[in-house]
Amino acid sequence: MKICPGAVASGGWGWQFRDMVIGVPKESYPGERRVALTPAVLPSLNQAGLRVLVEAGSGADAGYLDEDFKQAGAEIIGSRREIFSAADIIVQVLALNANPVAGLSDLGLMRPHQALIAFLRPLATHDNHISALAEARVTGFAVELIPRITRAQSMDALSSMSTVVGYKAVLAAAEALPKMFPMLMTAAGTIKPARIFVIGAGIVGLQAIATARRLGAVVKAYDVRPAVRQEVESLGARFVEIPLETGEEEKAGGYAKAKDESFYRRQQELLTGVIGESDVVITAAVVPGRKAPVLITEAMVREMAPGSVIVDLAAEQGGNCAFSSAGENVVRDGVTIMSPINIASTVPFHASQLYAKNLSTLLLYLIKDGQLKLDGEDPIITDTLITYDGAVVNARIREFLQLPLVEPGGKE
Repeated sequence: MKICPGAVASGGWGWQFRDMVIGVPKESYPGERRVALTPAVLPSLNQAGLRVLVEAGSGADAGYLDEDFKQAGAEIIGSRREIFSAADIIVQVLALNANPVAGLSDLGLMRPHQALIAFLRPLATHDNHISALAEARVTGFAVELIPRITRAQSMDALSSMSTVVGYKAVLAAAEALPKMFPMLMTAAGTIKPARIFVIGAGIVGLQAIATARRLGAVVKAYDVRPAVRQEVESLGARFVEIPLETGEEEKAGGYAKAKDESFYRRQQELLTGVIGESDVVITAAVVPGRKAPVLITEAMVREMAPGSVIVDLAAEQGGNCAFSSAGENVVRDGVTIMSPINIASTVPFHASQLYAKNLSTLLLYLIKDGQLKLDGEDPIITDTLITYDGAVVNARIREFLQLPLVEPGGKE
């Protein structure tokens, strides 16, 4: 498909495509069962004049068959290489840094000015390949950077996947805990409800609270941002007060700010009592681009009763628990520490449904009249666009990679 530069709005960038083609390759990360687009979103893309090519078998693990895609208007392609060769825009779930196993192999299949939209993990602290994406002259969009503003809510894939993670984390804890969650009054006596403590009340934590409450547990929650107290309490949980001088705790976009080591040490001391009396602790405290803070020390684990469970959802960023090992379950002093990774993939049908809706909404927002229009003054564009025409153009990513700052669309 021939690609040529296209005129765009003042202060922006763009490429003009003829008969724009969207390619959906099968996910290559081990164990990944999601698919980037589902049959339900294809009619809206077709109506916008977009052709959709789907690699054979891409949706099978999520419950979406090739015949379903064909009936919805997609073309089924047997070759992965052909998908990359024919598509103007490649859409994936996990790519580049988010797929350390095969992300670079896929990059080798891409051509200059082709676009890639996926979770790219541009703030990866190890083996960061964003500069390689720029050198390949690929136009890269990192969906995890969608700004948390009202008009971008329907595109917010990170929030969608976080919802799935929070839900599934509680089910994993319930499976591992040798107790039942709800209070039960039986002829054999009363069973006390399980006590759940959620650390980090972002999207993941709030969904974990809601799910644990639905299962009948008594739930407490803590977050360094006092502003989330109302949300926590609206779900029926008790917000744990920690008397610490917190200052401004929230960055633009709703994420917690990183703190110094002395703050985290004091926080650990004050959390010890609550953790020690809990049957399940679920941690989801992360700061983008930084190692996750250790909130549960080895000594704190020893204070928990045998049979208790910790689910550390920050394990891929180093973990909130000192014993966490990404992708593994370990037992220390009778306490099970679970460190699941890629947990959204374990609910592939609905995770794909949510992600596909986010992605198709973003595609329709970016593409107008067969043209990828990139307004340099639109925060949805400037926050998610990380590479363009041979350069890393996202100011936040340039700063993270310690590259000199340039004007949007400028050359390095």
